[in-house]
Amino acid sequence: MADVFFYGTLCHPPLLRAVLGREVRVAPARLAGHSVFWAEGQHFPMIVEGGEGARGVLAEGLGPDDIARLDHYEGGFDYRTRDLAVLADGRSVVARVFFPEPGRWRPGRPWRLEDWVAQSGPVAVEAAGEVMRLLGVVPAGQIAARYQMILMHAASRLRAGAGGPARLRRQAGEGDVEVEAWRQPYARFFAIEEYDLRFRRFDGTMSQVVNRAAFISSDAAVVLPYDPIRDRVLLIEQFRMGPYARGDAEPWLIEAIAGRVDPGETPEDAARREAEEEAGLTLRDLIAVAHYYPSPGAKAEFLYTYLALADLPDDAAGLGGVEGEAEDIRAHLVDFDTLMTLVDSGEVNNAPLLVLAMALARRRDDIRRRHRAMP
Repeated sequence: MADVFFYGTLCHPPLLRAVLGREVRVAPARLAGHSVFWAEGQHFPMIVEGGEGARGVLAEGLGPDDIARLDHYEGGFDYRTRDLAVLADGRSVVARVFFPEPGRWRPGRPWRLEDWVAQSGPVAVEAAGEVMRLLGVVPAGQIAARYQMILMHAASRLRAGAGGPARLRRQAGEGDVEVEAWRQPYARFFAIEEYDLRFRRFDGTMSQVVNRAAFISSDAAVVLPYDPIRDRVLLIEQFRMGPYARGDAEPWLIEAIAGRVDPGETPEDAARREAEEEAGLTLRDLIAVAHYYPSPGAKAEFLYTYLALADLPDDAAGLGGVEGEAEDIRAHLVDFDTLMTLVDSGEVNNAPLLVLAMALARRRDDIRRRHRAMP
């Protein structure tokens, strides 16, 4: 049996429960001569020697299975344990404390659990479910290497869990889908999840067990900048792996600006950030168009799409992209009639831009009437 002192994210009871797979009683505790800071540039804290004392909680009597689960959850982030005396309930207890490898992280601002819970708590708890499902299947280091993608997937699941209108379609209820087995045969930037499951048939019975797989990518925001005064849009062009893998002779596609929704940001935030990263563009009003699954038979991807008012002078087009992500993007300014010619010819051949172009065609007169006098 072991006693463990937690000073960071695992002080949050829902996260500790998700990691250990059970409820654990903890007591307030303090480690003298230490301080806790955010790890600079990261979404978690680190403990350092020095200071008035690190406050946290003490979990006593953890068993081998608990320790294995903690090692799996923390191990990929280069944390190791030390046995130190902590104060809890007026007692001095020797407990294990997770320390980062020396030099692995730099301390940032002082850590406050309340700040982390407000910013990242629900997403981290959701992500812990996926991390712990991979215990004994995938090494902790591999999980840590793609933890940002796991967080984005978790944020997508939380948004999806809010549900949507069900006026015509069946409204799902508890027990309508029963999962008998789950596997993750591939996981890097994207992932593949495979399920053996049953689902409720329209006659009320459950289906036989079927095997289904889904390509996992997080939610994304797509935005088409439009200048209602000049009556032009900004499009981007870049190499795309999907068309290339299909054997398309033209794997450079004309698209709208798009990118993944990061944990802690809204789809609207993502649209504005991507416009800056891909085209150096500051957007004004965002006009929601449609939010949808582009290929629900095989992909978990969900798109939030927008028209955006923007100032698009002649020098707005150029080269862009995030160099560290190997993005190589060229922007084009085209007038509305040219956009529709590209749609009609098939040169625009991806669903998000097709949807946005048709939405612009439908709303263009009203947008121009309302914004004709805009400076």
